Amino acid sequence: MLWLILALVVCVALASAVLGMVAVPARREGRPVLTQRGEHLVTTVSQTTDKVSTKAKGATDGVVRTVKRERSQA
Repeated sequence: MLWLILALVVCVALASAVLGMVAVPARREGRPVLTQRGEHLVTTVSQTTDKVSTKAKGATDGVVRTVKRERSQA
């Protein structure tokens, strides 16, 4: 099990090194890291995440109100 965890850590370290060597200098030079399709995908995911978090917050607030009401009646 130790070897599996060690291999995963090495893979993450190598991936981080590659990302650091490719993406960071490109971003500093002003070159886009993502393609137009990638930018569109990130925008879509961000908007969807905002919608879901808003709905979840509304649902959570409703549950909290219900629980508080139930406790105050008990």
